[in-house]
Amino acid sequence: MTLNELSRCYEESAVPLRRRLRQLRFQLAEASDPEEIFHLKRRIQELTPILTQMNELAELTAHYYDRGYWRSEKYTV
Repeated sequence: MTLNELSRCYEESAVPLRRRLRQLRFQLAEASDPEEIFHLKRRIQELTPILTQMNELAELTAHYYDRGYWRSEKYTV
């Protein structure tokens, strides 16, 4: 598997996660029960960093071999 293919996999995997976060935010806006609000906020907090990392890795793997592309220290050894 090439890095470009891996990048596409990250992008495709992010789609259902984005959809789920959108759903959770909609439910949060509609919620009135404090316990439900707590659980929804917690789930959103858990999923958001995963989506962020997927987006960062998709970007990194898509442009890894591009000349002049600045790579984040977060993903380099």
